[in-house]
Amino acid sequence: MRNISILQMPLFKRAYKKLHQNQKVAVDEAIGDIVRDPFLGQAKKGDLNGVYVHKFDCVHQQFLLAYEFDPQTRILLALGVHENFYRDLKQSR
Repeated sequence: MRNISILQMPLFKRAYKKLHQNQKVAVDEAIGDIVRDPFLGQAKKGDLNGVYVHKFDCVHQQFLLAYEFDPQTRILLALGVHENFYRDLKQSR
């Protein structure tokens, strides 16, 4: 498999740092899923054109992971629950 680099934007890093260890494991699995299949997430339109959002279960709670990609790179933009997720994501762009 080819090497794919993963870049973390500040909004993602801040959210990831606050997670418990068992939540980090679930997030790491979700990141692995989008590395293997970047079209897994739902493509967004309008202000967030080019952004994909992958919804996944993280310790009995639905989390959203926003990312952009090209063939060699996955750019992790944001992570969190639905509340204020899209508002914060738009502000960070």
